[in-house]
Amino acid sequence: MLSFRAGLAILLSTAIIALPAFATTTTAHAHRSSTSSHSHRLRHKAVKSHRIHGQQIIDSARATEIQQALIREHYLSGEPTGKWDAETQAAMQKYQSDQGWQTRLMPDSRALKKLGLGPDYSEAINAKTSTFADPTPSSSIPAGQAAGFAAASGTNQ
Repeated sequence: MLSFRAGLAILLSTAIIALPAFATTTTAHAHRSSTSSHSHRLRHKAVKSHRIHGQQIIDSARATEIQQALIREHYLSGEPTGKWDAETQAAMQKYQSDQGWQTRLMPDSRALKKLGLGPDYSEAINAKTSTFADPTPSSSIPAGQAAGFAAASGTNQ
């Protein structure tokens, strides 16, 4: 029995000693493959992250409009140049700050609307032919129809 135990002890000792050698090789291989795919993902993300989003420059005609509005509101002095320069940016940021809005490098849409430079809907479908008349007075609604409205809404007249 002693020789069986001695053989078993030798076998287990050998396995314990050899196991880290195999584990290191496997781990190194797994690490290399994960590092390889990880660096590939990083390179792929780096390409995507270089895409610039949003408006980057302001057209000179639009810059002139903004400058005219800022001059009218006394945030900018002089004549409009059509260039989105540091002085114009500072004036726009001051205007936005005075309104309690977050200052950004590009003009905030709320600021442009308040300066009268919001979207123009004059060319929209039916913009020229539409009317915004006041609703008809309730006295002109027939009594039966008014009673029907009141009954449907659950209110008393």
